[in-house]
Amino acid sequence: MVIIRNAIRDDIPSLTVLMYELGYPTTEAEMQTRFDAISNHPDYRTLVAITENREVAGMIGLVRCYFFEHNGLYIRIGALVVSENYRNRAIGKKLMASAEIWAKENGANTILINSSNREQRTVAHAFYKSIGYEVKSSGFVKYLIEQ
Repeated sequence: MVIIRNAIRDDIPSLTVLMYELGYPTTEAEMQTRFDAISNHPDYRTLVAITENREVAGMIGLVRCYFFEHNGLYIRIGALVVSENYRNRAIGKKLMASAEIWAKENGANTILINSSNREQRTVAHAFYKSIGYEVKSSGFVKYLIEQ
């Protein structure tokens, strides 16, 4: 059994590990700084999947945004990851379903997720397609300061 709940400060060590698994190594101090900023902003929501033994099995980070091109708002998924130890157990589907509920509660009519084109993301792309998401655009990035 898995429950989905809002992330709390005690989850920061687990969120740090999950960011590493997603391909973004970070320290607990960095995650603390990010979590403090995100959790205090009303347009952000971080949800975690908790197992029956109280482990954080996955997380999803959501951002409420307004369209420029037409009226209304959408939810952008900024991060989604399920721990390698808990993959293929429908946890990703539960996190995505919870994201869709939050989107509807906020009056959003669209959910957007960007996923890099790296070979490691092939399985993630298939997952998104399997739950009804479609490929719509290409993304571009320009770093203004050295990463």
